[in-house]
Amino acid sequence: MAAVQANVTGIKANTKTSAEPVRPLANFPPSVWGDRFLSFSLDKSELDRYAIAMEKPKEDLRKLIVNPTMDSNEKLGLIYSVHRLGLTYMFLQEIESQLDKLFKEFNLQDYEQADLYTISINFQVFRHLGYKLPCDVFNKFKDVSSVTFKASITSDVRGMLGLYESAQLRIRGEKILDEAAVFTEAKLKSVVNTLEGDLAQQVTQSLKRPFHQGMPMVEARLYFSNYEKECSTYDSLLKLAKLHFKYLELQQKEELRIVSKWWKDMRFQETTPYIRDRVPEIYLWILGLYFEPRYSLARIIATKITLFLVVLDDTYDAYATIEEIRLLTDAINKWDISAMEQIPEYIRPFYKILLDEYAEIEEKMAKEGRANTVIASKQAFQDIARGYLEEAEWTNSGYVASFPEYMKNGLITSAYNIISKSALVGMGEIVSEDALAWYESHPKTLQASELISRLQDDVMTYQFERERGQSATGVDAYIKTYGVSEKEAIDALKIMIENAWKDINEGCLKPRQVSMDLLAPILNLARMIDVVYRYDDGFTFPGKTLKEYINLLFVGSLPRV
Repeated sequence: MAAVQANVTGIKANTKTSAEPVRPLANFPPSVWGDRFLSFSLDKSELDRYAIAMEKPKEDLRKLIVNPTMDSNEKLGLIYSVHRLGLTYMFLQEIESQLDKLFKEFNLQDYEQADLYTISINFQVFRHLGYKLPCDVFNKFKDVSSVTFKASITSDVRGMLGLYESAQLRIRGEKILDEAAVFTEAKLKSVVNTLEGDLAQQVTQSLKRPFHQGMPMVEARLYFSNYEKECSTYDSLLKLAKLHFKYLELQQKEELRIVSKWWKDMRFQETTPYIRDRVPEIYLWILGLYFEPRYSLARIIATKITLFLVVLDDTYDAYATIEEIRLLTDAINKWDISAMEQIPEYIRPFYKILLDEYAEIEEKMAKEGRANTVIASKQAFQDIARGYLEEAEWTNSGYVASFPEYMKNGLITSAYNIISKSALVGMGEIVSEDALAWYESHPKTLQASELISRLQDDVMTYQFERERGQSATGVDAYIKTYGVSEKEAIDALKIMIENAWKDINEGCLKPRQVSMDLLAPILNLARMIDVVYRYDDGFTFPGKTLKEYINLLFVGSLPRV
């Protein structure tokens, strides 16, 4: 960090003040990747070869999915594997056609003879794809006399694992699934060290992070590794999964190269060396929102805007004085190059690049009649600057907000709004005026994901922020407002997060207010918050989960095709 510190000193000299202000430097760890991803070179013909090679197994798999002679449980098992491998988008029409038929034929009595594993797979398939299969299918595994789960299911580890994963899809009021989540987690933890082979890997991974709360791309790769038997049942499924992984890897490495080069060309590490240098991590975060090939432009745009956000956040939080924050916020509100004269010299390059990049994106989108999405993103950027200023004013005055007051501003500063709206910019025709209006109406599903984004972050970072003397987090605000202990505050916030997940699950069930294509980034942003903040502050200190994921997707080798 010595080099960074030296550069910061150089910046301070440019502020032209007689006495240097005291700055809240965070001394963030440097990037562990350097320029590693700049050297990738995409062979377009290789990408095309994989696209062509996918056609045959894709067609074979399509025929299997619609095969009218296949047993319904076998078909649901196939669809489950297709979904876990991230292939649903290729067969959505065919899958929904099959599930529509099977859902209409649903009869609780048909499940009387089925085992726990089969019922769990069926339940997950329907719920993941938006069909509200009743949780009553699990009633038969409860002991009527003791009102607990039957002891006999504890010997069925695969079944318990399936029930544990099913419980992650619960909505409010589904008491049996609330109980199942607690019961199966405890039982699986008690036996995991006695297991061997694939089952040991499957249980370990699920306890670490259930599929429903994981990053889709990574979960697909882990499923391929940990569920070899299920992936090998159908030759077409195995071939398509391998080819699909390879195609996505090439496309995504090229996107990462593009944003890495853009970041280097913008020279942010020279002009604002106090910021977190996290290009691969931010790209990974955005990749978590949507991995489908058609959203390539959307990922590049959203990554750039989110990187702007990192510069803004770290400037407000880890460098600027309160006077400088006020000036910069005012300039962002004005959104005009003439305002550059009023802001400190060190942040002027960032301000100009911000305005120029947004203008370029807006011009490009305007040609397609989609400038409204860029405007919405820009307004969200201005909102978060004002929110950051509010936090800075609280810190400056030593004020600890009440919990409701904190949450009102905290939902803005969670960055959820700016990231989710920026994710819409390059998505194309699906983001209609009605779809954008739905987003702007702040629906319950979006509110729930936003709450997770704020509170999951707070639960993991409050000690670090407290040590740095930064603004109080939701944990501090809750303690102050309700007069509880730190542990009680954290437990209360975790219950709020759990209920928010239930609301997201309900919002993804049919009939939906908007298409799942628009709901997916909302669901996936909540998932990425869980990925980044479940065990630590994985963004500020990306030495664990995010490093593992980047290695898995962009560094490690794929299975041979």
